[in-house]
Amino acid sequence: MKIERGCTAYVSGAGSGIGRGIALAAAARGASVAVCDIRAEAAEAVAEEVRGLGAQALAMALDVSDAAAVQAAAARIEEALGPVSLVCNNAGVAMHGVPLHEIELPDWDWVIGVNVMGVVHGIRAFVPRMLARGGPAHVVNTASIGGFQVNPDFLTGAYSMTKYAVVALSEGLEQELSGSGIGVSVLAPAAVATGIHLSGRARPERLGGATERAANHFVGDLIHDGAAPEEIGEQVVRAVEEGSFYIFTHPETRKWIEARHRRIEGGFDAAERMQPPARAAE
Repeated sequence: MKIERGCTAYVSGAGSGIGRGIALAAAARGASVAVCDIRAEAAEAVAEEVRGLGAQALAMALDVSDAAAVQAAAARIEEALGPVSLVCNNAGVAMHGVPLHEIELPDWDWVIGVNVMGVVHGIRAFVPRMLARGGPAHVVNTASIGGFQVNPDFLTGAYSMTKYAVVALSEGLEQELSGSGIGVSVLAPAAVATGIHLSGRARPERLGGATERAANHFVGDLIHDGAAPEEIGEQVVRAVEEGSFYIFTHPETRKWIEARHRRIEGGFDAAERMQPPARAAE
């Protein structure tokens, strides 16, 4: 799908980081952008940047874990900017550095609510509208390299669990939308210089309210010198225009995925060794 003037993009988590990068990259091609973020001031600041590039922008405070709010946002965006043809379900929160058995239930609700259900809500709000109109259109779901492997050094089990889910959602959505004119991509970045380690500052009141998770601070140190969000945004819009499904941003992480695949293959090797003789001979 070509991103150009006349196209409208919805970007969640667009008040900073990768979402901001995607919003600016789409705006640079002339697309109108709905800049959605749970932090209203951050959304408006990025919307001003979009307007500075000569594109239309609508800033919206949006909690993507709230299904009704996402549905209402879809209606408002299309009324203000026109039919949405690029959906970027990008909002995400960190949950690193804490063993799985120590994570409190409100934090489980929060990380699943944003990272998984935020994508589900975006799909439910926009894909039926796209199907009713027909393509070309495109959906980008932000996962992570953590959606393909669990890093043993950083206690990423909860976060990776949600990102694995985003990968599966995206693969299923691509299969279901085949032939519809609606493309699908899944974004899997590694270290990007964002503020994801500070995501607790915007935790909704219904899930415990704002908090500062000390366990996440090491993530900030790890990503401080990571890729610039603007570079990732440009990669995303190029991938959409090229029709790429997997969007990997850090080629050096290939070895992590290869190591995981070798372990999986080893499990199949073990299964073959354990087959009863009669079955093995079939």
